[in-house]
Amino acid sequence: MSKRDVVFPSGRQALYERNRYSPAIRSNGFLFVSGQVGSREDGSPEPDLQAQVRLAFENLNAVLQAAGCTFEDVIDATVFIVDPESKFDTIWKVLPEYWGDAPHPTLTGIGVTWLYGFDFEIKVIARLPQGE
Repeated sequence: MSKRDVVFPSGRQALYERNRYSPAIRSNGFLFVSGQVGSREDGSPEPDLQAQVRLAFENLNAVLQAAGCTFEDVIDATVFIVDPESKFDTIWKVLPEYWGDAPHPTLTGIGVTWLYGFDFEIKVIARLPQGE
C-alpha cells in the first residue's frame, strides 16, 4: 500500500494527531477532506450556531488552501446537522457566504443525533489543481 498523501492546515496538526485522523488526503487528482466542524484552536465547539457554521467553513477553507484549492474546486459536499428541523434555517442563512455562485457542488444532508458537542459538520471532495 502506498503512503497516504496527507494535507495539514497550518496550526492544527496537534488536534488531528490527538484525534487520530487526517484532515485531507490527496488521491488520483482529488482531495478527500474529513468532516470539519466549528472548532476553536483548542478543539472546543463555538457555542453560537451561526458562528460555529462560519468557523466550520473557515476550518474547511484552511484545509482546502493547504492543498492549493478553494471552495470553487469542491464537487461534492456532505453536511451533518444535529436536530436539522430546528437548525436548518439558521445554518442555511450562512451558507451563501461561502458557497459561491452556481453551479454548486452536489450536496447530501444528513440529520444526526450527536456530533461530539457540535451542531454542524461539513465534509467535501474537491478536484485538485492541474499537476497535483
